[in-house]
Amino acid sequence: MGSSISAEQAREQILTALDAIDTAHNVMRETSSGLVGNAFRVDVAERLETQERANRGLMYRFFGEIADPPDEAGAIAVVRSALWKRLHITPHEIARRFKLAARIRPRRSLTGPAVAPELAELAAAVADGTVGDDHIKAVCRAVDVLPACVSPADIAAAERTLVDHAGAVDSGIVVKLGQRIADYLNPDGLFSDEDRARRRGLHLGPQGPDGMSRLTGLLDPETRAYFEAIDAAVRPGRHQPDTAANGPDVEARDDRTPGQRCHDALKLGLRTAIASGGLGVHRGHPVTVVITTTLAELDQAAHAAVDSSIPMPAPARTGGGSRLPMRDLIAMASTAIQYLAVFANHTERPLYLGRQKRIATADQRLICYARDRGCTRPHCLVPGYRCEVHHADDWARGGRTDADKLFFGCGGDHTMATRGQLQTQVTNSGRLGWTDGTGPPEINHAHHPDELLRGDPDPPDQKR
Repeated sequence: MGSSISAEQAREQILTALDAIDTAHNVMRETSSGLVGNAFRVDVAERLETQERANRGLMYRFFGEIADPPDEAGAIAVVRSALWKRLHITPHEIARRFKLAARIRPRRSLTGPAVAPELAELAAAVADGTVGDDHIKAVCRAVDVLPACVSPADIAAAERTLVDHAGAVDSGIVVKLGQRIADYLNPDGLFSDEDRARRRGLHLGPQGPDGMSRLTGLLDPETRAYFEAIDAAVRPGRHQPDTAANGPDVEARDDRTPGQRCHDALKLGLRTAIASGGLGVHRGHPVTVVITTTLAELDQAAHAAVDSSIPMPAPARTGGGSRLPMRDLIAMASTAIQYLAVFANHTERPLYLGRQKRIATADQRLICYARDRGCTRPHCLVPGYRCEVHHADDWARGGRTDADKLFFGCGGDHTMATRGQLQTQVTNSGRLGWTDGTGPPEINHAHHPDELLRGDPDPPDQKR
């Protein structure tokens, strides 16, 4: 049908359908269901679930079409930015949808007709609305874990079987079916170096309210060998957390569990690697821990460490965007932190400014850590460790490499600003405002949530 109507007609039909859906939703919201009975409510729940799945399939379809090769360089980045701004979902979720859409949508060929989707059976089920997101994840995981020695025909058959059952059972059963299929197709559990390389990975989860973070993943054999050696060194009675405080020769009872000693082994290995200086340079800095705090908070923490009646201040922030309790900061400061950026409490301006040249110096980058904490584009969550230094006034157009004109920008946002797809300007507050030209520049509160809690207004509409 798409080839028989004009673009304007297609837009009109799609918008008309969306208006009808909105109207139906309004009717559903305004109609009381207090007297219909639970049997009817179950029927309605089934219909709503099917419609939600069909709607999700349409969403993946449009994401897949958006990801087609753009007409001009950087166009897809602009569209991703628009999705991020309009849908209010994280860049990670946008990337996940694009990745899945690429697997269940027809693929472009260099010449000739489109190629069938990588997961054709799953694609059909998604389009029909017979499977939900949990089913999709279960099928993809089951297929992806199969080793390279399994033939494409067997993989396709496994996908077909899983999708057939996914329409009738919940995703937990689909996971078990996938595991059983893997047992049939790879009974000896044989995996090649290529398989292991493909599956290796670690995922560092978000910090919980207590500051703890969950680490999950798979280590390849070489990495495991290194870790075993470190773990063996942290045997009972050795490398205890309080060794530095009590002295290495002080005998102390080791009450740690094997899991806690394993955790301390990882910490020892990471601390030793950073202290060695052998990790090279990252964006102008020796690879190290960067932490920001204020003079007042540091002074309060120092007094609280020796006087329990004084409360500890709020945690400091690392260059990766995580919270570091002040007690840990004090413990680390003597040996593990080469760059502790402390800036004036009364103005929250850095105490020391950098010097001028085209490439930002290490000192200037420290100021970005202290002031920006991460990418300065509104709503961007990329932390400072993963950011580039952006000239508020472009260097090619006479911009200066002064500390108060350099700001953090993640790779994608920095590129769009360089291309002119986004504009930036320094505000009266000393922060960087961003705009795509459709509204006034805005600053990023994502790395300064306390501003949102205080209700601070944005002052981005005037240059300094």
